Amino acid sequence: MSLETDLLMDRRRLKRRLVFWRVVAVGSVVVAVLLATGSGGFGPSGARVARVTVAGLITEDRALTERIDALAGNAAVKAVILSIDSPGGSVAGGETLHGAIARVAEKKPVVAVMGAVAASAGYMIALPASRIYAREATLTCSIGVLLETAEVSGLLDKVGVSAEVVRSGPLKDEPGLTHKLSPAGRVVLQSIVDDMYQQFVGMVATGRHMEAGKVLPLADGRACTGRQALALGLIDAIGGEREARQWLEAERSVPSSLPAEDLAAPGLAQKALSGSLRGVVTEALRALISQSVSLDGAMAVWHP
Repeated sequence: MSLETDLLMDRRRLKRRLVFWRVVAVGSVVVAVLLATGSGGFGPSGARVARVTVAGLITEDRALTERIDALAGNAAVKAVILSIDSPGGSVAGGETLHGAIARVAEKKPVVAVMGAVAASAGYMIALPASRIYAREATLTCSIGVLLETAEVSGLLDKVGVSAEVVRSGPLKDEPGLTHKLSPAGRVVLQSIVDDMYQQFVGMVATGRHMEAGKVLPLADGRACTGRQALALGLIDAIGGEREARQWLEAERSVPSSLPAEDLAAPGLAQKALSGSLRGVVTEALRALISQSVSLDGAMAVWHP
């Protein structure tokens, strides 16, 4: 065998070895990332305070609800700080998060800290907390429910387009895009909004230890500042996370020295490997679409 042939074979063997070790290195990095982002987003075990951040429009989020529920049984988590910066969202989404936070609050201290905005459903999810903090200029309250719909029959008439609907009952297509809301349809939809509104008022009465009769005058949909909310008894104190940690130490014996760790969402790699590619696409769309997008169903949201 010639010398050139030997050199060529040696180079091929060297390339195969390099490819092998490169694959091993990349695989090791992927495994390390998955291990670091596993277990609900927490790192090594140890006593800590969990920080749950809710920002933007509130919708049904099963993954977040499950991670919050897991905090109740996690002995290493000594308290939970709920950080809110949200104008609200769907009533069902707010109700779901409210329930999950209430279940955690039955087992360990939960403190809510409001950012720039914590209104409507954003206020709703704070109600199970043992103590609610807001900045003086936080926009909060906005206790109420609304249903929005569009009606374009006038436009269709102008362009010469008509719509024909075959329905099983007179209220099946109420509200409808191509016709005005009927008096009967308005009565039905108003009853739905009223029922959800009473549920919201009940949450406020329970969470703030107030009689429903005292909540009703405050629940006309108005937004208020943190300072106004304090005067109305809808929050407990002015402050942020620093004040929340001081209160936890003084009233619940949770040392301020404990680290606060964010309850992180599963990473993209985790979702891809677990087959949850739909979640990856959904998060990408949420990042691209404006917060002004309409929601399905009734909303508890503050409109600036």
